[in-house]
Amino acid sequence: MKVNPNIAGKTKDNNPSRLLVAGLSGGSGKTILSIGLVRHWTLNGYLISPFKKGPDYIDAVWLSRAAERTASNLDPFLMLDKSMQALFFSRSVGSDIAFIEGNRGLFDGKDVYGQTSTASLASLLNCPVLLIIDCTKMTRTAAAVVQGCISFDPRIKILGVVLNRTSGNRHRNILRQCIEAYTDVPVLGAMPRLESPLIPERHMGLISDQEYEADQAIENIAGFVKKWVDTEEILKKASTEVNEVVNQTLEWPPGIETNQHLLIGVVKDTSLWFYYPENLEALKQAGADLIELSLSSNDPWPEIHGLYLGGGFPETQAGQISKNQNLKAHIFHLCQKGIPIYAECGGLMYLCDSLEWGQENFSMVGIFSCQAQLLSYPQGHGYIEAEVIAENPFHVTGSCFRGHEFHYSRCCHWENIRIDRCLALKKGVGIENGRDGLLYRNTFASYTHLHALSSPNWARNFVRAADIYKSSMRYGNEQCPDIVAKFGG
Repeated sequence: MKVNPNIAGKTKDNNPSRLLVAGLSGGSGKTILSIGLVRHWTLNGYLISPFKKGPDYIDAVWLSRAAERTASNLDPFLMLDKSMQALFFSRSVGSDIAFIEGNRGLFDGKDVYGQTSTASLASLLNCPVLLIIDCTKMTRTAAAVVQGCISFDPRIKILGVVLNRTSGNRHRNILRQCIEAYTDVPVLGAMPRLESPLIPERHMGLISDQEYEADQAIENIAGFVKKWVDTEEILKKASTEVNEVVNQTLEWPPGIETNQHLLIGVVKDTSLWFYYPENLEALKQAGADLIELSLSSNDPWPEIHGLYLGGGFPETQAGQISKNQNLKAHIFHLCQKGIPIYAECGGLMYLCDSLEWGQENFSMVGIFSCQAQLLSYPQGHGYIEAEVIAENPFHVTGSCFRGHEFHYSRCCHWENIRIDRCLALKKGVGIENGRDGLLYRNTFASYTHLHALSSPNWARNFVRAADIYKSSMRYGNEQCPDIVAKFGG
C-alpha cells in the first residue's frame, strides 16, 4: 500500500485533503478524469470520500464504484449551505481525500452572479480546484482561458490544470509552454483525444454501470489517467492547501413514535436505481427498515408496509418487467389496499398502463390510466419548484419544496377519469402543463425527484403512512383509508 506522507494522518483530525474537478462546460472530460483519479488513488490505498455536484445520479454511481464507497450529491439549489457543509464534512470523516466532481462549467449557475455554480460550492467548502480544459483546436488561447478563470473569481484556488483531447506531443508541448509562461498554474496532465469513449453514453448521459462491464471500464479509465496525468503531484498540491477543522454532523428530524416494525421496500435493480443515499437514510432515521426488491425477479416479496420506486431506465428492461405478471398484479393489489407507494420518474412510468419505446408497447402495472411514451428529446430537464395543492400522504398541502426532473418520456392517452395532480410547478414541466404528482389512493407518482435534505418532512410522512397502513391491516381492514400528510413542509 502506498502512503503519501503529506496526507497520512489527516484522518486523525477528521479533516481530509479536498479536491474539486471542474471544467469549462459540460462534456469537457470531468467524469473520466474524476473516475480515473478516484480509482487510481483507491487502488493505491487511499480512502476517498466521493461527491458529485448537482443532481446527477449516474456520475455519482460511477464514482461510488471507483471509490468503493457511496458517493453523495451536493446541490446548492436543492440544499441550504449548512446542509451541504454538514453532508460534506460528515461523509468525509475518516477519509484521506474528499473528492468532488463538478458539473457544467466552473462558473455556470442559475443567474449572472453564479448562484448554485460549481465555483460557489468550491468557495463554500474551501475546496481547491483542478481544472480540465478541452483543448480541441486550441493552443495559446488555453493560457488566456486559464488566466481568465483565475481573475474571474479570486476566491477560487486553481491548483492545476489538466489538458484534454490533445492531438499529439507537439500540441501538448505548446499548450504546456503557453500556460506555464503566461500563468502561475501548473499543467498536471495532458490526455489525448480518444477515438471511442471509455464509457458509452446514451440519452441521459453515461450508460448505467449495471448495463456495462463497469469494473473493467473503471480499471481502463484508471490506467488511462495514470498514464497521462501526474496523480501524485495532484495529491501533493491538494494536501498542502490549508483546511480549517470543522466538525459538523447531519441533523435529521425526529422519527415517528411507533411500537411497530415497519418495512419499506425499495426497488433497486437494472430498471430502477436512482436513489440519493440520504433519502434512504432519512427513511431509516424516521423509523423504518428498508429491504431491496426487484421488478424482474420472480421471487415473492415479503410483507411490506410501504414501497419506494425510484427513477432509472425501465425502458431498457421493459420486455422483462412487462412479463412479470404476478408482480404487477401484486403491486396493483397493494395499491388498492392502500399501501403508501412513492414513485419518481421511472417509477411513475412503471405504474402507468403501458410503456411505449420505439416501435414496441409494453404493459405495465396500470395504476394510472395513461401511457408512458419515450421520445428522442427531453420532455423536462432542470430544477423545479413545487407547491403542494392537493392532499396526499407525503407532502403537506400548501407547502413548497425544490426538486429536479430529467425525462425523455411523457404521459399520454389519458382515459376519461379524474386523477389528482398534487403539485403545481412554479418552475418546471412535470407531467403536463406545469402540473405533477399523480395520486390514486395512497400512491403518489411524479416526474419530480426530491432530495431528503431539501424536503425534510417527506421521510417522516412516508414512514407515518406506513405505520398507519400496517395498523389498518392488523385490525383486519380490507383497505387502509386514504392518508393525509401530517408534518409541516
